[in-house]
Amino acid sequence: MSNTLLELKNAHTYFQVEKGLLKAVNGVSLTLRKGETVGLVGESGCGKSTLGKTLMRLYKPHSGQVLFKGKDIWTYKRKEKFQYRKEVQMIFQDPYASLDPIGMVGDTIAEGIDIHGLYKGKARTSRILELLKMVGLNEEHINRFPYEFSGGQRQRIGIARALAVEPELIICDEPISALDVSIQAQIVNLLKKLQKEMGLSYLFITHDLSMVRQISDRIAVMYLGSLVELAPSEEIYEKNYHPYTRALLSAIPIADPKVENTRKRILLSGDVPSPINLKEECSFCMRCPNVMEKCRKSRPELKEVSPGHFTACHLYE
Repeated sequence: MSNTLLELKNAHTYFQVEKGLLKAVNGVSLTLRKGETVGLVGESGCGKSTLGKTLMRLYKPHSGQVLFKGKDIWTYKRKEKFQYRKEVQMIFQDPYASLDPIGMVGDTIAEGIDIHGLYKGKARTSRILELLKMVGLNEEHINRFPYEFSGGQRQRIGIARALAVEPELIICDEPISALDVSIQAQIVNLLKKLQKEMGLSYLFITHDLSMVRQISDRIAVMYLGSLVELAPSEEIYEKNYHPYTRALLSAIPIADPKVENTRKRILLSGDVPSPINLKEECSFCMRCPNVMEKCRKSRPELKEVSPGHFTACHLYE
């Protein structure tokens, strides 16, 4: 039996705008195995969140497939759609905007429980209290409102809400970007603990390359709607191929001032192309220090350059 839980096959998610097609996700192929965490990184506007919302069936892809347990999620009938909503949940970026401001915490967490009819009466209350305990909150929090909590506590409520329907996959859409650094580490450790206990799979979307290393089994680097590198987490930090990946990694701060002041950073020149009506060329060619004539004529495919390590660059074809 296959260990693959989720698979994207050449997925394109486009939006019609006044000047043409905005290619937010432009030919992404990716697999996610059961119990695995794949970190998805890249600068703001590269399409990370759009990809996550495509997986949640919030955006329909222009072409390509999204397979969950081997079946395309866009061929689902009504009952299958309902089940998919239970098996795949999302943790949102902003813990202040993602909770109902006039709903008590217990009812917020139990919304999915009620929709799917999982628990009722005393069993419902017991389940809510169990979830609060799982995410490090107290029983008395059940009857409080979101404004009474800090950002980190609100994100814990969001995690409890996602866990309430016992999902297999959670899309974490930059769940730590709005939090203080010390709180970020707490949330990442909580997610790792829950994954170990419940066998969860995560797609962890972030722009924080230092934090994603702590939670991911594999890391996918995204640039202008496409994946440019995919590799095991530790390997991508030690041995990377794509010039964009190298530039990103060179920007990670180092705690040692002596090393920080002497190390060489890669500063990219040129502008990021518009994602509207992208040409059939390497999307990074306008900023790449190794650009060749071939790069301006065709887009490189994501190819395996060493076992389990993929990159989309004409230099390694």
